[in-house]
Amino acid sequence: MAATVTLEPAGRSCWDEPVSIVVRGLAPEQRVTLRVSLRDEKGELFRAHARYRADAGGELDLARAPALGGSFAGLEPMGLFWAMEAEKPWGRLVKRDVNQPFAVELEVLDGHEPEGGRLLGRTVHQRDFIAPGVRREPVRAGRVRATLFLPPGAGPFPGIIDLFGSGGGLCEYRASLLAGHGFAVLALAYFRFEDLPESLNVVHLEYFEEAVDFMLQHPKVKGPSVGLLGFSKGGDLCLSMASFLKGITATVVINSCVANTIAPLHYKDMIIPDLGSDLGKYTTTESGLFNFMNIWNNPLEKPYHQSLIPLEKAQGPFLFIVGMDDYSWKSEFYAYMASERLQAHGKDRPQILYYPGTGHCIDPPYFPPSRASVHAVLGLPIYYGGELKAHSGAQVDAWQQIQTFFHKHLNGETSVNSKL
Repeated sequence: MAATVTLEPAGRSCWDEPVSIVVRGLAPEQRVTLRVSLRDEKGELFRAHARYRADAGGELDLARAPALGGSFAGLEPMGLFWAMEAEKPWGRLVKRDVNQPFAVELEVLDGHEPEGGRLLGRTVHQRDFIAPGVRREPVRAGRVRATLFLPPGAGPFPGIIDLFGSGGGLCEYRASLLAGHGFAVLALAYFRFEDLPESLNVVHLEYFEEAVDFMLQHPKVKGPSVGLLGFSKGGDLCLSMASFLKGITATVVINSCVANTIAPLHYKDMIIPDLGSDLGKYTTTESGLFNFMNIWNNPLEKPYHQSLIPLEKAQGPFLFIVGMDDYSWKSEFYAYMASERLQAHGKDRPQILYYPGTGHCIDPPYFPPSRASVHAVLGLPIYYGGELKAHSGAQVDAWQQIQTFFHKHLNGETSVNSKL
């Protein structure tokens, strides 16, 4: 082949780690198209492409050369990764098996036609979800169904419990990546996994209390407390855990409600009703996607205020990550409510990070933004919002902010070195 494609780090890297891409051996100012693709565990194809022009020496360095068009435009060294789109409508890239890397193929084609042009160069790069030395330990302790990820070294390490949303199952990719940054992270399932309930009809907080106890009793977890990280429904569960359970120091929620949602919450002799919704208020987009943002009842109105979570009872600080183009929850409004409630009870305001142009599914860096996908439980195509470039930038920044927040409040550190 005429060109040499070089990625650094060479051969493989962690998914949340940026890579440099350089093409050498081109003609001076040659017009080329770079095309990247991968297949997920189900065989679904994700692709992106961008058009470039080599420099006068026949070299193309994506850190210096802007894309002239294609899946994105401008100076975006990692654009080929975060701009990938599913070939199948409404497909979302997730990692189901963190033990296996994604094999990313990068091709260099002559000219500016993504499906045509002579193949000039090709390489395959492995993107890992478990950093070197990170240990993965399945957890079946009492009722707890989870996976624990431990960093390399003797420890003990600051501990985090990681919860996903209303799709259920056991999602490990965020926990596995965070463990590469020095945290002991428990990816916790709470329904639709093994012998756990198939449906989210009722939630017992004692189950999550058992998970906290497991972490605090683990010899590799640095006590006397842990942090919580929750997305969507997992976020309001984290708020409830922080409000009612002991041993929790810091809580991060990503696009979540401040009321209990979807199912009643039981703890000892207490019941918090779910917020409830009016499905008749959903709308659809021109492409047939469901927009559920306005179906939820207002927790400030009677009798829905009974579903509000008493955040003022929490012992540690909060970080709210808000996508301002979230079409699943009124996340900006809920974060404001949390701030007002905490201040009214004489507590410190939470840290709130607002991300314009950012939708509901805020993943670790370089995941293609999921602006729409078929919900795992509902089986419906849901519109999540977000603009490609803005959302991708938000994922990079939020990932760093999450690490900084947890290092500060679980480790007493004021900052963390960034690899992003």
